[in-house]
Amino acid sequence: MEFDSVMLSRMLTTLTLAFHIIFATVGVGVPVMIAVAEWIGIKKNDSHYMLLARRWTRGFTIMVAIGVVTGTCIGLQLSLLWPSFMKIAGQAIALPLFMETFAFFFEAIFLGIYLYTWDRFKKPIYHWLLSISVIIGSSLSAFFITTVNAFMNTPQGFELVDGVIKTVDPIQAMFNPATPTKTFHVLTTAYLTSAFVLAMIAAFQILCGKATDYTKKALRLTVTSAFVFVILTGIAGDLSAKFLAEYQPEKLAALEWHFETEEGADLILFGTLDEASQEVKYAIHLPKMLSFLSLSDFNGEVTGLNEFPKDEIPPLYIHYLFDFKVSFAGFMTLVSLLFVMFSRWKKEWMHNKWLLRAIVLCGPLAMISIELGWILAEVGRQPWILRGYMKVPEAATTSDGVEAILWLFLGLYIVLGIVCTVVLRKMFLNNPAEAELEYRFKD
Repeated sequence: MEFDSVMLSRMLTTLTLAFHIIFATVGVGVPVMIAVAEWIGIKKNDSHYMLLARRWTRGFTIMVAIGVVTGTCIGLQLSLLWPSFMKIAGQAIALPLFMETFAFFFEAIFLGIYLYTWDRFKKPIYHWLLSISVIIGSSLSAFFITTVNAFMNTPQGFELVDGVIKTVDPIQAMFNPATPTKTFHVLTTAYLTSAFVLAMIAAFQILCGKATDYTKKALRLTVTSAFVFVILTGIAGDLSAKFLAEYQPEKLAALEWHFETEEGADLILFGTLDEASQEVKYAIHLPKMLSFLSLSDFNGEVTGLNEFPKDEIPPLYIHYLFDFKVSFAGFMTLVSLLFVMFSRWKKEWMHNKWLLRAIVLCGPLAMISIELGWILAEVGRQPWILRGYMKVPEAATTSDGVEAILWLFLGLYIVLGIVCTVVLRKMFLNNPAEAELEYRFKD
């Protein structure tokens, strides 16, 4: 099958983002879990929590190293694959791209200090304070790069005359209407996913017969944290719906297969669609809930897809992706809620095999949800790369060499994935927590 340069550019960008986001998500969320574990370890003088912080930090550094490579690939591909986009938007997004680099350097410097100053302070709380700097750096890095994506959805802060930018206000461009909801959503989901990935590891170890105090404490800390983050993620999702209703109504309508503008619009879950007749079958309709979630008014008017030109309507298959994402979020909420309830009132049920299996399942589901969320963000903006100004085909390179570059980067990501897996396995499987606990804290 032959692909043109536009499709090949989209495929390569998708591949890079899909691979990078795994490491970026963990790179943003795990520092929070490290700081929480060390804080509890210091306050309770508990060697298990201190060891959790140490071991998570080691794994985190490997993920950061891979994330640096893939993040660099994204920056390279912006100019390589989307030159027309960068010609117009490059001046407007230069500030957040620079600030993202600065935030990463800030994180890297303090991560290095944090790594090499274990047990070097008379008061351990000083070492813990270094972890806060790592959190600030990683979270700011995510914030600044997300403002670039936000700008692509609601561009502002520049004047375009005959395809050329005449004036630029980089601050206004960075703090565009999409920035608050998108950055909040990215951060909360990164924290949530990282908590569940760590919880998955602890739950799996318990299922394998390693129900030690160390793994039990790890499980309780991570799942309880996940419960807090899943609530924050729900709030972020609600704010995102209200943002879409105001600034990207066509995307909201596509997500919900909402064709006719009406008051008291239903929320549609699942189902199948006949696009020719616009008929939705086998769906679950929640009366007036779309209006309420979008406008905080059960009788609010929600704009339908028929109000927009057909060539500006996003692909309608994003509804299925949205259903999966919502279903996974509901499952993770239920599992974390059950665990928190059992840890308070039915402690003997905390380590029920079925609950542990559900927690293990939440790890990959959380990461898949991250991937689905970015697909929804990018595909839901189609056909625009810069909404209202430039469509995707207008932005792509016309070079004939994209296919070769695609295979080159695919090979790179396969190698990086294998290296990361092998290093993490050797780092932890050959160094079990129990042996390290006895060695480090035997006194």
